[in-house]
Amino acid sequence: MALGERKDAQDFVSQTQWEKWNLAKEHAQVYNQWFTQQNIDLAFKGLGNMLEENKAVEWLSKYVQKFPATEEKKVGVIMAGNIPLVGFHDMMCVLISGHKALCKMSSDDNVFYPLIKEQLVSWNNEWEDKICLIDEKLEGHEAVIATGSNNTARYFEYYFKEVPHIIRKNRNAVAILDGNESKEEIFNLGEDIFQFFGLGCRNVSKVFLPEGFELNRIYEGIFEHGEVIHHNKWCNNYEYNKAVYLLSTFPFLDNNFLLLKEDDEAIVSPLGVLFYQFYRDEQELRKLLEGREEEIQCIISKKDIPFGKAQCPELWDYADGVDTMEFLIGL
Repeated sequence: MALGERKDAQDFVSQTQWEKWNLAKEHAQVYNQWFTQQNIDLAFKGLGNMLEENKAVEWLSKYVQKFPATEEKKVGVIMAGNIPLVGFHDMMCVLISGHKALCKMSSDDNVFYPLIKEQLVSWNNEWEDKICLIDEKLEGHEAVIATGSNNTARYFEYYFKEVPHIIRKNRNAVAILDGNESKEEIFNLGEDIFQFFGLGCRNVSKVFLPEGFELNRIYEGIFEHGEVIHHNKWCNNYEYNKAVYLLSTFPFLDNNFLLLKEDDEAIVSPLGVLFYQFYRDEQELRKLLEGREEEIQCIISKKDIPFGKAQCPELWDYADGVDTMEFLIGL
């Protein structure tokens, strides 16, 4: 049965395992303050929705004629730790494609994967030798999937140049508003901005607004997300960037939990800040964004991913638009 079919996750595991998961959630928040209970639950809910049986069947139908892989390879998966379980999809792809996953866990997100392995092995003991969780240096790999920053990506590209690889860099989502959005749609846009504290590659870091758009509508729509300022790390980033802008005499708007700053160049904004840019012609804007597709993970708008759904990817929504399964099957 697929994870997403269960209304209550507790039905899916034993009482002992359920207690382990709850304890792990507490430990994860101690190790990484960005991993609040709310964000951990959000991550698990997203995985559950993603893994619904009908979605899994639809996803794998594209590859069914290509299975199994001709030869098992040891595939290194260097996981990011920006949001909970962000590396799970890569690990799952490696396993489904018939390879062995050498998972180099991030120190920011190394609490849940041992429990995931334990759960998988309890269902099928063949997984025991298929999943290797690593805290130290990755060795013995024959291919690599690595996720990191723009700086670490340069290192990855050099270090893994001799093996097949997928290297991912910094990306963020952008939103395009047409000016006719309802207050509810702008509230939902707030979900895309604030979920996981904006740390995910699918979080909106910049909005494109039609000329004449009243900026106060943004603040009115996202007002109910204001509790974010009570999180210590978010507040520190907000206060720091506010001080930088004040000292630099940069113009910006402030509602006491999010800064709005006009920027016609950058896509990625600092935490606690949302960049905005006005546009005249949407078609011209989209042409401009096509030229910067390597910086953009996805677009949120009435015509693209709906407002509020940035952090709800499907199994086939591969990071950076690179088909991970095709890569793995072709090894």
